[in-house]
Amino acid sequence: MQISRHPTRPIEGQVPGTSGLRKKTRVFMQSHYLENFIQSIWNAIGGLEGKMLVLGGDGRYFNDRAAQVILRMAAASGARRVIVGRDGLLSTPAASHLIRLHGADGGIILSASHNPGGPEADFGVKFNTANGGPAPESLTRAIHDESLRLSEYAIFEAADLPLGQIGEHSFGGMTVEVVDPVADYRALMARLFDFEAIAGLIAGGFRLRFDAMHAVTGPYARDILETALGAPAGSVVNAVPLPDFGGGHPDPNPVWARDLVAHVMGPGAPDFAAASDGDGDRNMILGRGIYVTPSDSLAVLAANAHLTPGHAQGLRGIARSMPTSRAADRVAAARGLPCFATPTGWKFFGNLLDAGHVTLCGEESAGTGSDHVREKDGLWAVLMWLNILAVRRMSVADLMAAHWAEFGRNYYTRHDYEGIDSAAAAGLMEDLRVRLPSLPGQDFAGLRVAAAEDFAYTDPVDGSVATGQGIQIGFDGGARAVLRLSGTGTEGATLRLYLEQLREAPEDLHADPAEVLAPVARAADVLAGIKARTGRTAPDVVT
Repeated sequence: MQISRHPTRPIEGQVPGTSGLRKKTRVFMQSHYLENFIQSIWNAIGGLEGKMLVLGGDGRYFNDRAAQVILRMAAASGARRVIVGRDGLLSTPAASHLIRLHGADGGIILSASHNPGGPEADFGVKFNTANGGPAPESLTRAIHDESLRLSEYAIFEAADLPLGQIGEHSFGGMTVEVVDPVADYRALMARLFDFEAIAGLIAGGFRLRFDAMHAVTGPYARDILETALGAPAGSVVNAVPLPDFGGGHPDPNPVWARDLVAHVMGPGAPDFAAASDGDGDRNMILGRGIYVTPSDSLAVLAANAHLTPGHAQGLRGIARSMPTSRAADRVAAARGLPCFATPTGWKFFGNLLDAGHVTLCGEESAGTGSDHVREKDGLWAVLMWLNILAVRRMSVADLMAAHWAEFGRNYYTRHDYEGIDSAAAAGLMEDLRVRLPSLPGQDFAGLRVAAAEDFAYTDPVDGSVATGQGIQIGFDGGARAVLRLSGTGTEGATLRLYLEQLREAPEDLHADPAEVLAPVARAADVLAGIKARTGRTAPDVVT
């Protein structure tokens, strides 16, 4: 086996965030860039000698080339085996499942999640650990540290592997097993959900539409929804994964999936609709005439999880990211379950899941999942909704109305200010942090601040502490505003503003969310000086 050792030098900025390293695609295509980062991962985990990995991605531009480079570097570093999805494809939840199913030492996922794809768009690399979940902060720091002292990387000099052929391939001293990316995931879903009940619902005339957004969940959704469950052909749209996602933005929200939203709000709408993102870990849920916020979706799944075979024994607990609405907290309180608020980033749920503290987890950014994997899982959430609807025999709108009548309604929205000046964004947040102690008792645009904090989290399992995780402001009357800077973009800064208002009176449960939340938005803008500091008069995206 011919192994080449290439001299290199550290490259600035290889700092993994909550979901790995994301940069513009052409940055990853630069000489040594991908190789440096992969070698830094190998070094940070103590090398690959004798280890097994899982490899796959969402099929975006450069996925195929990156997969071949990573396989050659794994062979050069002594890996025993790599399991890779056919054509280099694996959804993020499917990759997590394969890591756990095969007892692998970890996995590489090639994705920038919901970010656009293409030569001028975004690419990403993420390392998941042996539990199937994203690398914890201690490991991402170690990867960055290795990137700062790297002097060489090793690569096996060989022709490309035929990743379109299922089966085992010898690659130097390493075995590469190319697998059907859907098969094991489909088998897991069949164990968790009552496929017979869902198929019966569909056979009875229930109509659905799933928008795969030309991303990785297309093959999964076609196989499960159409082939296994009997939805008519064409129920899954935009089902073929494309390197540039068909020129679209694979983020399942009302802005980027506006055609799907228009379809369910118009004449002849299906009973149920859903979408998933680039790598298959996010979801959007809709019914005829209604959009379900991710926060409400988490709460509904928590209240009804016992109706599905996978959770027939009930939940051990619920976890949500801090910016997610407190709707799930109300379900947990009513059911006598523990509920945890964590920083944003799925890796913070891993310890809670591994320790058995929680069963169900969710983020406001359209991520929901359970203890079946260690990632959020878009198609899993869709199937859970379908299973619940099959049991309760209610429309999505009626199910939401019944839920709000029982638990109250946490009106909720998110405003994204994208691509703003990084210094202005950082200055806004820092000034707000300095003022936090003086805010309680002050009035802003007619709302009085009841509490203000810079959210910090102490992990109840390992005692690790995460600070500076977002600023949350509580107002009198049950309103809340949260401000944080997102780590998922690749240029400028994204300021996220989350707005929430609890209503419990029956006559207040079906109002226009924009009207209910407008006073909270005005108070947050005055308090933080968003318009003054960013120059933006309105958010770029409202979800």
